Amino acid sequence: MAKDKPVEPVLVIGLGRFGSALAETLASMGHEVLAVDSSPGRVQQYAGRLTSVVEADSTNEEALRQVGAADFRHAVVAIGADVEASILTTAVLVDLGIENICAKAMTAAHGRILERVGATKVVFPEHDMGERVAHMVSGRMIDYLELDDSYALAETPPPQGLVGKTMGEYGVRARHDVTVVCHKPSGGSFSTATADTLVQAGDVLVVAGTCAAVERFARLA
Repeated sequence: MAKDKPVEPVLVIGLGRFGSALAETLASMGHEVLAVDSSPGRVQQYAGRLTSVVEADSTNEEALRQVGAADFRHAVVAIGADVEASILTTAVLVDLGIENICAKAMTAAHGRILERVGATKVVFPEHDMGERVAHMVSGRMIDYLELDDSYALAETPPPQGLVGKTMGEYGVRARHDVTVVCHKPSGGSFSTATADTLVQAGDVLVVAGTCAAVERFARLA
């Protein structure tokens, strides 16, 4: 029987709203988290909530060496408004030999610089959440996630025509060019959708398809 892959520790630099939420989620998933922030107040705030929280200047290579940053394979640079600190910190992590560096960017130009100095992945939380919320407020979608520029997943109520029918009877794929991935009955839990899944009012579906097809399907709810 195969053993589960061990959960690796993660270095998180910056305990603002994004960084603190990320660090606490990683901790809840079983990761050991070393969080670094230059603010004594933030360090004190999260000291009892994460594996280890230290106050340090993340743009200083020696300071990060002293807290053990070089021992990590995975790091997240969650510094937001201070673009210079974000870029310098990413460069220091590259110099320390950290294999996977995910860095938060505020703008496209910021993101390009982070990639050039060595970030292995750049994320745009504010931009991505803005797009996500825009899709949610424009219809009856419960949640929305673009996997790339042309493909998306959405959580949505079923269209009226599907209520009282099984997936096979209705023919979701043939009618709407989307795939129903999961189904959640009212008051129940998500499970994999099959041709025999019966859909009722109040249920929730997770559908996948092109962005345009997913949008059209959600508008039928």
